[in-house]
Amino acid sequence: MSSFRRLARPVAAALLGLCVGLAVIAPAAAAPLSPGEKAEVSKAEQYLNDVTTLRARFLQASASGATAEGTMFLSRPGRMRLEYDPPSPILVIADGSYLIYYDKDLQQVSYVDLDSTPAGVLVQPQVKLDGDDQQVTKVVHQTGILQLTVIKRSDPSQGQITLVFTDAPFQLKQWRVIDQQGQATTVSLFDTQTGVSLDKQMFRFKDPKFTGKPELGTQGK
Repeated sequence: MSSFRRLARPVAAALLGLCVGLAVIAPAAAAPLSPGEKAEVSKAEQYLNDVTTLRARFLQASASGATAEGTMFLSRPGRMRLEYDPPSPILVIADGSYLIYYDKDLQQVSYVDLDSTPAGVLVQPQVKLDGDDQQVTKVVHQTGILQLTVIKRSDPSQGQITLVFTDAPFQLKQWRVIDQQGQATTVSLFDTQTGVSLDKQMFRFKDPKFTGKPELGTQGK
């Protein structure tokens, strides 16, 4: 498998909690959040719920030091698109129901149900990081940075994801996910724009096995 393909699957995991490659050992039980920590979580939830559309560049770095770049598009609820820069053949689309991983060179497509992915909370109609479905296990607030570690209550083994926010302005800047070997994959966002106009077609995908030609949508307007 090429370095681009090895990198692409972890980025999907980091963004949406794809089960492939995530930690299989459940984390230890977390202590209840303090009132101050709950306030921090509420602030992050409010920020995420206020984002309807987003476009940003992303930089992905693996534990080995390998990197990949691309552009991320988000349209809540339910839709996301990750375009890797050439020569990577990888495209990842969340179409509202599935997370779709497409290798253009190999013409291979994989589907994962969005409802089964722990970090799919980011594209839900109402984001709740600490509630019935998700649990915040750790809150760290250092100078200018807030970090929230989130697991899925019903199945913590699906993955542990840390969301990193900056204070000024308050903005989601990074995800970190741990793989089965305990190695971290980091995805950082930059040049982020919110409230942008995006073409709905860019979040549609037609499997080339059935159509002969994939429908990959278009760039945001």
